[in-house]
Amino acid sequence: MTLLHISDTHGLHDQLTDLPAADVIVHSGDFTLDGSEKEAIEFMQWFCDLPYNHKVFVAGNHDMCMYGADKVEGLPDDVHYFCNSGIDIDGIKFYGMPMFMEYAMDGTYEQHIKDIPDDTDVLVTHQPPYGILDGGEYKGQASYHYGDYFLYTRVINVKPKLHLFGHDHNAYGSIEQFGTAFSNAAVVDEHYKLKEIKYLTYKI
Repeated sequence: MTLLHISDTHGLHDQLTDLPAADVIVHSGDFTLDGSEKEAIEFMQWFCDLPYNHKVFVAGNHDMCMYGADKVEGLPDDVHYFCNSGIDIDGIKFYGMPMFMEYAMDGTYEQHIKDIPDDTDVLVTHQPPYGILDGGEYKGQASYHYGDYFLYTRVINVKPKLHLFGHDHNAYGSIEQFGTAFSNAAVVDEHYKLKEIKYLTYKI
């Protein structure tokens, strides 16, 4: 199975060209810029029409209109929205959790991380794990970390084959540690402009 990973398109999804072939495309959140329902619908229409056998996505912190929607009605059978949920695709266990500020404020974010199943093969989150493809400048801090330490500890215990995320626009790329391939696929820069990138694909 080949996976294509993209993230943080922020409304520019229709400007992505020459997407490579894959069995599954995964978008790890921030498909909107302002979090409006209109933006989300436009993204989902584009995403549903892509020529992949399966299409998987989670919401990011910009995608506020998705908060409270555990499921998205009317999606085709080959399109899967994960909100602290997952599916088995050809024997590969996918699981995804969104990143909503409400989770951090009401104290449920850590519980959702705890609920990541032990047998997850492909984990999709919006936020990175602390210290892995999550470092960038923020308000003058040159070594600011966008990742979550509790997520880091959960991932190194679960040891998924792949952990796919975005959120930090300055850390595009992939790295392998602890037996897991980590992937940050944020396709825009800190000014929300598309970067020149080589798309990230993985075989699993």
